[in-house]
Amino acid sequence: MTAPTLSLAPVEQEVTSTDGVVAPDVPWVTIVWNDPVNLMTYVTWVFETYFGYARPKAEKLMMDVHVKGRAVVSNGPRESMERDAEALQGYGLWATFEKDD
Repeated sequence: MTAPTLSLAPVEQEVTSTDGVVAPDVPWVTIVWNDPVNLMTYVTWVFETYFGYARPKAEKLMMDVHVKGRAVVSNGPRESMERDAEALQGYGLWATFEKDD
């Protein structure tokens, strides 16, 4: 049995061009949902601690979660929103991320 022959010929690469501008994969958002477990003061503390939000902003977002059932707490590229949602879940919050409309 003989070994296969390897070719050192250059590989042609197909080049495609786009006439339009390719939009970046943003924006995505991280959403915190209301839950029956966490205290409002704790949710405010998490927003202040993780995001570095000032108390008034953290309290407003917490109240949106409490009253409206959800709040968008951050926006940006998908990877960042995935990281934020995972971190907030680590704090025990119900958090998800999704593409913004």
